[in-house]
Amino acid sequence: QLENLVKEIQERKKRKERALVLTTTKRLAEEISEYLHERNIKAKYMHSDLDAIERAKIVKELREGSIDVVVGVNLLREGLDLPEVSLVAILDADKEGFLRSYTSLIQMIGRAARNINGKAILYADRITPSMQRAIEETNRRRKLQEEYNRKHGITPKSIVKPVKELLAIEELDYVKLPMKLPKDIKTEEDLVEKINKLEKEMWECAKRWEFEKAAKLRDEIKKLRELLNLV
Repeated sequence: QLENLVKEIQERKKRKERALVLTTTKRLAEEISEYLHERNIKAKYMHSDLDAIERAKIVKELREGSIDVVVGVNLLREGLDLPEVSLVAILDADKEGFLRSYTSLIQMIGRAARNINGKAILYADRITPSMQRAIEETNRRRKLQEEYNRKHGITPKSIVKPVKELLAIEELDYVKLPMKLPKDIKTEEDLVEKINKLEKEMWECAKRWEFEKAAKLRDEIKKLRELLNLV
């Protein structure tokens, strides 16, 4: 599987396209990322241990071409819209379960549909019922799309979507000093409410790619949590 995967990714690199590799465990995602690095493929892994800002940065790097591949377990929840991705490689596709169910396979395969050269590869030792259904449904949808395109004279093209400017984030070294409560916080309930409000702002900033502002909010939240002994 891995030798073929490397070959497929290298073909994408030549065309300046990107790839997603989906694994079944976080550990496997890290190991495959390292394996690809050793073969001169710029890859990063993405899973739940990384916060929203770090995950957003990795997605941005993939779209910009700073990295060639993102390896992950459940990349579906990232809401990824990646027109630069022309290869979706699904490892252990025959491992029945939530991550390799019919619905999950359909969604993963669909990640390649935004690129004219899009291709999904299901690596497996056997074809499971979920795989068979997903393959049949994908072929059915492709046939309908091709018929629609012919009828209306449409020539398929890759989606072109601009990548917003990336703001640099750096973790600054700092000396911990006793922190005074903000003037608007008088009770523990006020503190909890303040943290919740800042967390909401942080997620919104991350969604808008405002990484610098999101990082500052993250640091402020961390300090407030220390006051609650939550860290």
